[in-house]
Parts: sequence; C-alpha cells; structure tokens
Amino acid sequence: MSENVNAEIIAIGTELLLGEITDTNSVYLAKQLRNLGINLFYMTSVGDNRQRIADSIRLAFSRADVVITCGGLGPTVDDMTRQSIADATDRELVFHQSLYDEIASRFASFKVTMTKNNSQQAYLPADAITIENPVGTAPSFIVEYGDKVVISLPGVPREMKFLFESRIQEYLQTKYQLGIIKARILKTAGIGESSLDDMLGNVLLNSSNPSIGLAAHHGIIDIRMTAKADDEVIANGMLDIIETQVRERAGQFIFGTDEELLEQVLFETLVANNAHIAVAEAGITNGVVAKLSSMQFDTIISETIETTHPDLIKDFFPDTRDLSLRDTAHHIAQTITNRNGASAGIAILSYPDIDEDQDKNVATVVAVYANDEIKSREYGFGGKNPLTGDWVSRWAMAYVWRQLKEQFDEQ
Repeated sequence: MSENVNAEIIAIGTELLLGEITDTNSVYLAKQLRNLGINLFYMTSVGDNRQRIADSIRLAFSRADVVITCGGLGPTVDDMTRQSIADATDRELVFHQSLYDEIASRFASFKVTMTKNNSQQAYLPADAITIENPVGTAPSFIVEYGDKVVISLPGVPREMKFLFESRIQEYLQTKYQLGIIKARILKTAGIGESSLDDMLGNVLLNSSNPSIGLAAHHGIIDIRMTAKADDEVIANGMLDIIETQVRERAGQFIFGTDEELLEQVLFETLVANNAHIAVAEAGITNGVVAKLSSMQFDTIISETIETTHPDLIKDFFPDTRDLSLRDTAHHIAQTITNRNGASAGIAILSYPDIDEDQDKNVATVVAVYANDEIKSREYGFGGKNPLTGDWVSRWAMAYVWRQLKEQFDEQ
C-alpha cells in the first residue's frame, strides 16, 4: 500500500463564489478519496479566471500529489480549465481530431447542430491522457507532471460522478497501489464532549492509524474511528481493536453505531423491558413526541400532554401557577411519571415567541424524572428557534436512555 498520497480538490466556477450554486462535487469527491485511502487536506474554489486557476493548480502541486479540478470544461469563453492546466504544467494545447469527431457525433445523436465554439473542447494539454465522456460533451483528461498528477473532470455532477467511478478510481488505485480507508462511528449520549475527551484519554485520541475524532451535535457526540489499510478485512480488524478500547472506557455512554438514531434505541430499550415514559411538551415542535410518533407510540408513552404555550400547561397542573418555569417542569415530570407508573417522565417547556437573540435568561426548560431523581437544563432560546425542539428533546432522550440503561442493567 502506498503511504501518504495527498490530494487537493479545486472547484472552478465564478457561480460558486457568488453563492448561486452549492459545491456538491467537492463533498462527493472528498468521500471517494477517503474510501480510496487518499489524504485530503485542502479544498479550493476559484472563479473563471485563467491566471487564478493556473496559480491555484501550482499552489496545489506544492502540497499535494493529486490535484482534481471540477468544472470549466465547456465550450464557452469562460471555460478556461484546459488552458489553465496547460499553463500550470508548462505545455501547449493540442487539437485532437478524434475527440472532435466524438463530440460532433454526440451532437448529431441529439439532433442538435454543433456550434463552432464546441471545437475548443477537442483541445487538451499536450501529452494528456484522454478520458472519453460517454454521458456528456466535455472530454476529461489527466496530465502527469513529474511526480504530480492533475485530473480534470466536468462540473456537471452526473458526468463527474460517472467518470470518477468508471475511470478515475481505477487509475488512482493502479498508479498509487492504494489501500482503503474505513470509518466507523460510535454514537454516545448522556455525556459532555470535554468529559468524553477526558475519558478516552490522549493516547487513544492522538492515535494516527486508526485515528479517532469527536463530533458533537444536538446532544449527541459521535466517536469517529478511521483506519487505513491494504484491504477491508485488515481495516475492519484495526477498527475492531480500537472499538474495544473505546468501549472499555466509555461503553456505558455508547447507544449505537453509524446511522442508528437515539429515538430508535430508546424505543427498543423501552419495548424490550416493557417500560413506559410520560411526556409533556409546551411551545415547541419536533420534540420527543414528534420523534417517537413514527413508532408504536401507544406502547411506550403512557401519557402525553401537548400545548402551544407554557402558561397553558399550568391548566393541567394548577399547583404550578406560582412556580418558576424550571420548578414547573420539575413538578410536571415527576407528577406524570408517578401517576402513570412510568419509568421516566419528560417535561419540555418553551416560550414559542422567543428567539435566542432576545434578552431573556430562561426561555426553555427541559426536565427528566427517572430513578427517583430529577435532572434539568435551562436555555436562553425559545421555541421560535428552529433548533429548540431537536436540541432539548435529544438531551432529554439521552438522559432517559442513560438512566434506564443503568436501571435495567442492574436488574
């Protein structure tokens, strides 16, 4: 396996810099390079300017073995990729009659008259390796420049993906005797990022192959493990070893892997143990009720209360009228748990007209009652913030899952 093959992606097109289109090509290529075991340290966007494109390629050559460009291969005057690559690699453009004939034949099959400017697509840098494009009119090519390689792909996503998968992938694997990179994600809940970081320790987190990284989002922290090896069997073996080490340190907080969802795992935990939860929500959307509603709702939720405003929920609990928002949430979570004989109760109260930029110390409270203990959090943003329901409900489900896991593991 070749070691430390580095790549850089250059997305070409002024429309990218103007925000008119989203660069999905670079995201796709990044994943493909990862799967091939090629390091990617830089992704660049550059407008339709001959000099700036050439300069970007030269800069990429200074820090990468493989440069992949996307876009700028069309027939119009602003399609300058061919000329810029020729400039950056110190060579001329050369006309290819065979390419011209292929382009003309494709236009004829479309019953469209080919205009004169399409002929410029038949010009490639001297000594370029031609890549025929059976799904479009823009030929692609590879230029080997000393120990460097620049690969030029069309900007149309469908064409780019087809050519990479059918032509470029095999070229890279052969040239660099590539292995693969395999990734595995362990999903954790009920622990903060700094605490998880400390729990895993510097030795694991600073490992280079396999490597480990943490990514926190919406009350969940992903532990991403990545291994580079000659083949999938070896990579999976490496991941198995480091996963065992991670689970030894933080296994009690790991609820799933890869694409597993917290709400699904919580649902399965409740069903497996014939357990129920009770939920009260006010002023939010996309909360616990919404996340669990696609499942067998009645089998796991013994009581649900939903209102559009925290003040309205006090009608269900008159003895909370003089309590603070947090104390109200505490009382509701405990009350609905006890009167339903549930394993846990969740109360989420949020002012629906408050956004995070408004001056209010407490606009949302989430409280969970489980194992005869109450735990809660306060937030300065209210239900107007589109992330409120997602964030607080995931925190609530994470805490419930952790508490019930401990309870059921002891039984």
